[in-house]
Amino acid sequence: MLLKPAKDSVDVLIFVRDIRRSLDFYHGTLGLKEEDEVETPFGTVHRLRYGTSLVKLMDPKEVPPEGPIGLEKQLGIRYLSFVIRDLSRVCAVLEEKGVEFTMPETQVLPDTRIAMVKDPDGNIIELNERM
Repeated sequence: MLLKPAKDSVDVLIFVRDIRRSLDFYHGTLGLKEEDEVETPFGTVHRLRYGTSLVKLMDPKEVPPEGPIGLEKQLGIRYLSFVIRDLSRVCAVLEEKGVEFTMPETQVLPDTRIAMVKDPDGNIIELNERM
């Protein structure tokens, strides 16, 4: 293997339009743990922990234009996936909080159920439970 992992996860950076709304969603609603903030030439990165992974929210100095939203609208990485436990309970809490679902809780394989929601910028978040 060319890449020799230094940890058991991959981190992701998401440029956001409104850092307060995004922190409220990822930290307040989903419960990711706030780690720290890092100043970069592009803006401030807010690092949130999920297991050994980091979800990094970029509060850019200049907000770039929106691209197409939706799984089938453009090439590239299309969603962020969280493998979780108790999908039904999580979906019920998210529904109560008014989070927009793009796919309700669905059995996609004999041992896998998923649901998909949107973050404040319309990015797709997959919630994946393996039984």
